[in-house]
Formats: sequence, structure tokens, C-alpha cells
Amino acid sequence: MALGKNYDGQNCALAKALELLGERWTLLVVRDALYGVRRYGDFLAHLDIPRAVLSQRLHTLVEAGVLTKRRYQDSPAREEYVITAAGRELWPPVYMLGRWGERHAVTNEPWRLFFHQPCDAPLDRYAACTACGAHTEPDQVEVRPGPGLPNDREDPVTVAMRTPHRMLTPLP
Repeated sequence: MALGKNYDGQNCALAKALELLGERWTLLVVRDALYGVRRYGDFLAHLDIPRAVLSQRLHTLVEAGVLTKRRYQDSPAREEYVITAAGRELWPPVYMLGRWGERHAVTNEPWRLFFHQPCDAPLDRYAACTACGAHTEPDQVEVRPGPGLPNDREDPVTVAMRTPHRMLTPLP
């Protein structure tokens, strides 16, 4: 029997969330948007995602209100994808899934380190500040390269992420 393409018959908020976010590329697009990626070409280069898949994921995230499109240039017309308040609410699960992956899915050191900017203290595994205990909002977090960060890629996002960067701040 073929695996279904949706969760019809599942009256559950988790099933509805997975319907939107459970496709293999979607949370990586959201992660990059939280990091400050906004332009189609930057998502494309950083994720190594097929164009058609990226276009569909961006469309779905815009339709769901996780991202919004905003024109940043008129001639030629160019738009960027900006994370919305609903998208920013995905920060804790995206962060925690990444930390879970570091503990259980990879054996090397972390690629990225996350610090609560007001305290300049690292976050714990639940995205709380280790100094003040605050549960962080993404705009309060600085991402820094970790000891396990590979240097084998040269796309603009990877290069920009080699230096400390405030989340949600557009990457160059």
C-alpha cells in the first residue's frame, strides 16, 4: 500500500503542523530565514535545494503565513522572503531539533553556538539563557561559528555565517 501524502483523518494539531512543516526541506528554509536569509538565490545556494522544490516550499510558507514576500527592488522586480511572527515562533523547536541532532545524530562538535545577546551567555538545550534563565526570542540571539564548523563551502550565506551574526538580521 502506498504511503499517503497527507494526514487526512488525523484530527490533531501536531498532524496539522507536520502537514505544513514536515517535508524534508521546509524546516531548513525556516532555519535559514531565522538566520537572516531572505533572497531566493541565497536559499538556493546555501541549501543546495532543487529550484522547483524551493519555489514550492517558499510558496507554501508564504501561504501559511510563516514567511511574507516583500519587494526590495523595482527594476528588475525582485522580492525577498521575510519571516513573520508566526515563523519566529518556530525558533524554539528549530533550535532544539538542532541541539538534539548534535547530541544524537552527529559525532563531531557543534557547527554553531548561540548566545543571548543581553547577557552574552550561551543558550541551554531548551533555548534558555544560561545566565538569566530567559527563554530567548530569535532577535535576542547571536549565532557564532562553533568548533565543528566545516570550511568547505563558499556560498554567500556560509561565508557570512563564519562571523558572529544576530539572528533575523538580513545576511549580506
